[in-house]
Amino acid sequence: MKVHVVSESMFVMKGTGVHTAFLDHVKLLREKDDIEVVINGEGWGDVFHSHTYFLYYLWKGRKYKGRRVFTAHVIPELIKGTLPLWKLFYPFVRWGLKTVYQYADVCIAISPMVEKAIRETGADTRIVKIYNPINTEIWKRTEEKRVEGRKILGLSNNDYVVLGVGQLQGRKGVEDFLDIAEAIPEARFVWAGGRPFGVLTEGVIRINERFRKAGPNVIQAGQIELERMPLIYAASDLMIFPSNQETFGLAPLEAAASGIPVIFKDIEVYKLLYENPYLKASNTEQFIAFIKRMMCDKNFYEEGLSISKKLLTQFDRNKIREEFISLYKSLLLN
Repeated sequence: MKVHVVSESMFVMKGTGVHTAFLDHVKLLREKDDIEVVINGEGWGDVFHSHTYFLYYLWKGRKYKGRRVFTAHVIPELIKGTLPLWKLFYPFVRWGLKTVYQYADVCIAISPMVEKAIRETGADTRIVKIYNPINTEIWKRTEEKRVEGRKILGLSNNDYVVLGVGQLQGRKGVEDFLDIAEAIPEARFVWAGGRPFGVLTEGVIRINERFRKAGPNVIQAGQIELERMPLIYAASDLMIFPSNQETFGLAPLEAAASGIPVIFKDIEVYKLLYENPYLKASNTEQFIAFIKRMMCDKNFYEEGLSISKKLLTQFDRNKIREEFISLYKSLLLN
């Protein structure tokens, strides 16, 4: 069996979770010799699987009627806090994504929240729920990675480092992150992430001004290449993920795989997604309290590490790979 995997993120917007998920998917499929994988323009396959939804998806998928798979990383609600004037564009985005979902013979929902959102557009496509896999080996920390990561960020060995990861836009909770950093000047706060959409990103001027006025304990690391992100996670002691909107959230699981505690914003998507407990904060005050306790209470920090480790068990790569293979085979039998 040959699987044709497509993602326009190879050409644009590489600094997104969609691109990371696409690369992880390809690596996962290639871990064994039971299937062949071709990417984008490399050739044709028996089954078509796309991670993005622009013209390349429609063009490459034209020869695969009955065998088209689309992983839905994006739902209409994500436009809120991502693009300026989102209310104007929302009806068009909703209609466009419904068309994208219906073009596929199977939509993969990466979380229960995504499954619900697909249904709410009115799309009648078959939906299969398969989580994003987490490759724990890639993110595993070492002392060498920690030293190199801190060198990249200009940090000393004694700095207590709180990490934030995501695009520089309102929905990612960047401004909350800066509020929290202001309240804890004794820790260093690093934000890793850029703007794949450039000037079309919501809040460019506002967020740039917030970083300009931030204290000396804040580091704006910018967009980090995916290959170097294990060094950034290894350089950190703790991650907070104050995002207000997510469909899955790869970054906090990558951080958990690197061996640090993660504190999530208490939003609906995680309540529906996670089978195991996780640390969550409803507002900046709770984030601040969690961080201060992590900094001074070794037992609580160890508890946070244990929670991170257990959280990852839900996303076993072998199990998820079997789910993909089973889906592909079912399409070929129809």
